[in-house]
Amino acid sequence: MKRWAATSSLTATANDDKTVVLIEGDNPQALRIICSCSAAAAVQRTVGQVVRPARQVRIRKPLRRNEKTGLPIPHVNVILRDTAPCRGAEHYYNTLQDDLMYMTYVHEPNPRKPPRVIRPLYDPEDPYTKNRYNPPAGGARWARAIPPVTTSENVVRLERIQLHSMQKSAISSRSNLLGAIMAFRAITGESAEAGGRRTTEGVQIVRGKKSIGNWLREGVPVGVKVDLKGPKMYEFMGTLVDFVLPRLKEYPGIIMPSPKSPLNTPHGASGVVSFGLPPEAMVFFPQIEVNVDSYPAKYGMNIHFITNAEGVGAQNAVRALLSGFQIPFTRR
Repeated sequence: MKRWAATSSLTATANDDKTVVLIEGDNPQALRIICSCSAAAAVQRTVGQVVRPARQVRIRKPLRRNEKTGLPIPHVNVILRDTAPCRGAEHYYNTLQDDLMYMTYVHEPNPRKPPRVIRPLYDPEDPYTKNRYNPPAGGARWARAIPPVTTSENVVRLERIQLHSMQKSAISSRSNLLGAIMAFRAITGESAEAGGRRTTEGVQIVRGKKSIGNWLREGVPVGVKVDLKGPKMYEFMGTLVDFVLPRLKEYPGIIMPSPKSPLNTPHGASGVVSFGLPPEAMVFFPQIEVNVDSYPAKYGMNIHFITNAEGVGAQNAVRALLSGFQIPFTRR
């Protein structure tokens, strides 16, 4: 005869050929269970609760591993979402968008005339130029194109921010790019397909497009770049305006061209505003400032604000957009 104390209100008695489990307690629904089994496999049961021994879950099919990193790949798509609304995006859609619509609106009561047909440089009926590239006469005219009709759908907006940095020392040794890659990853928080986002390319390596004498060869790594979109873009802009630009010594702002400069130039119609930061500005980013000694050198960068503006005077609309985000501008 053997006895076990299963729980505080459970008493079990077993002999060789049958097991008797007696449930005692204040519960009025206590009952007596008689089951024919061995003494080693006694059943412990209470009303509304079954006590079973824990067993390890067996993995029937092992997870696939990444060929480059060797890490296991989950069988589900893990995608990280934003846990809080983006302040920069809310500021644009709630405030700036209406103001920019008012500032850049051009009233056109009559419909526009159809664009003038520009003849090609060569005769399209000539057999020699039948299947060849036939550019328009007078060169590219996209810089002199009239901006589209102003509507609520094409208000100037920020599409992406691109950071670019060239390191001349990487031409002799590509390992000199590691410091710049680490700095860009810390500043932007971007890496390839981070958080399950397939469109995130992370920090990319820029390679030479053509050979230049004995100094540069085609395909040699010469720099790094990263594209920021969505909330990451507005987060970087907030860091730039709040922490970096105010701490630059004698920084007047982004220099604008003269008021007399024409607006129908490729620079004025590109819809892109670019400026550079010196290497001394890298330590002002909070992500770098906490462990600035971990980086072998300081790296300067070029910042490009790319928008959807196009046509004559597109850059003026972009400057108005960036001024709404407190980015300073000045004239020489």
